[in-house]
Amino acid sequence: MALIKQVRGYHPEFGPNCWFAENATIIGDVKMGENCTVWFNAVVRGDVNEIRIGNDTNIQDGAVIHCTYKKAGTYIGNRVSIAHNAIVHGCTVHDEVLIGMGAIVMDHAIIHSGAVIAAGAVVLSGTVVEADSIYAGIPAKKVKATGAEMREVILRTAKNYPMYAEWFKEI
Repeated sequence: MALIKQVRGYHPEFGPNCWFAENATIIGDVKMGENCTVWFNAVVRGDVNEIRIGNDTNIQDGAVIHCTYKKAGTYIGNRVSIAHNAIVHGCTVHDEVLIGMGAIVMDHAIIHSGAVIAAGAVVLSGTVVEADSIYAGIPAKKVKATGAEMREVILRTAKNYPMYAEWFKEI
């Protein structure tokens, strides 16, 4: 069973049909919608500020979701995929976004809908990522617009993760 821990009087809350890997960690002021998944070794740590996560969002293996004390909560929308070992910290991620493996999104960044943050990219504090765009590099910069095909990839990825979680549920 995942480590779900109260801190400072806050206990994580989540909607129906969420799945958490046995070694996932969810702490403190975290509110998560329905059909979300938090995978192996991922950490969602709302100890110093609030974390809000919409519906159908997946936080993949080794990812870290955190925030900054009294300065920056973390807000993640619906149908967001946060890939393996990504760090999402004190920022806002709108609906239907894909954050690639090992990417870092820093405080006060805003990632608009339909955006893709490429694997290994670093989105600096305060950066505003345009909707329907791919950002890559260090620091992350727009490399091109996304199209209908990429939007389908974003939606398919978000849809598949609850299905994958079903494979791990005990009967």
